[in-house]
Amino acid sequence: MDASALTRGLLFLSLAVTGVPGNIAVISAFLSLAYQERLSPADAIVLHLAIVNLANLSVRCVLEVLASFSVYVFDDSSCKAVIFLYRTFRSLSIWLTFVLSAYQCLSVSPPGSRRASARALLGRSLCVVFLALWLINASMSAAPLLFAVAARNDSKLSPNAINVEFCFLNFPSRLARDANGAAQVGRDVVPMALMAGASVLLLVFLRRRQATARSGSLAERRAALGVITLVSLYLLFYGVDNGLWVYTLSVPQTIGSSLISDLRIFFSSLYAAVSPIIIIVSNTRVSRRAGDALRRCQRHGHIDHRT
Repeated sequence: MDASALTRGLLFLSLAVTGVPGNIAVISAFLSLAYQERLSPADAIVLHLAIVNLANLSVRCVLEVLASFSVYVFDDSSCKAVIFLYRTFRSLSIWLTFVLSAYQCLSVSPPGSRRASARALLGRSLCVVFLALWLINASMSAAPLLFAVAARNDSKLSPNAINVEFCFLNFPSRLARDANGAAQVGRDVVPMALMAGASVLLLVFLRRRQATARSGSLAERRAALGVITLVSLYLLFYGVDNGLWVYTLSVPQTIGSSLISDLRIFFSSLYAAVSPIIIIVSNTRVSRRAGDALRRCQRHGHIDHRT
C-alpha cells in the first residue's frame, strides 16, 4: 500500500472514530432527556440532526476506509444504495441545520410578536417539516439509483463519469451530468444562503436584547451561539465541498484520480464529526448526559484511547 492510500484511510478512520461516538453520545443524551421530560422543538431538531450525521458517517466514512485499504466489496446495486443514502443524509444534514438556525432565530422574539407566532407554528409542525425534508431530499438524490456502477466495471464508463473511488457515477451525457450537478449545487446553496441570513438576524436580535437590558438567560445565549458556530462551520466545510464539486463538473473528461471526490467527502464528513462537540459544549443538559454516555462506552471498551 502506498503512503497516499494509507494517509487517506487514516484520515477517514479518524473522522469515523471521532464522529460516531460523539453523535451516539448526543443521541443518547437526548433520548435520556426525552425519557424524563418532553423535548423542546430545538432539542428535537438537534436530535434528528445527530441521527442523520451518524448515518452519514457510518455509510460513507467506513466505506472510504475500506476502499483506501483496497477492500472492494461493492457491486452495482450496493453502489447505487450507498451513494443514494449518502447524498440523502448529507442534504438532510444541510437542511436540518437551516431549520435549527431558523428556529433559534425565532426563539429570541418577544412574546406576542409575529416571529413568536411563527416559532410556535414551526414547533407544532416539526413532524410535517421532517417528513417533507426526507421526501424532497430523497427524490433529489435519485441519480445514483440510475447511474452508479461498481469500480470494477470501469471498462463500461462514458467520458462523463465521475470517480468516487469505490464506485463511478456513469452519466450517459454531458447534459445529464451537468443537470444533476446543478441540481445538487442548488440544493446546497439555497439552505446555505438562508441559514447565513438567519444567523445574521440572530446576532442582530441578541445585540438588541443586550442594548435594551433584556439579555435573556445564559442558557439561551449559549444555545444561540452554538447554533451560529454550527452554521459557520457548515458554511466553511460545505463551501469547500461545493467549490470542489463545481470544479469536477467543469472538467470535460472523467478524472482518473478520486482525489477531488475524496476531498469533498472529507470536508462534508468533517462537519458531521465536529458538530457533536459544538452541541455538547453549547447545551449543559446534553453535556452532562453525553459525558455519562461516553464514560459508559469507555468502560465497555467501545472507545480506545490509543486511537
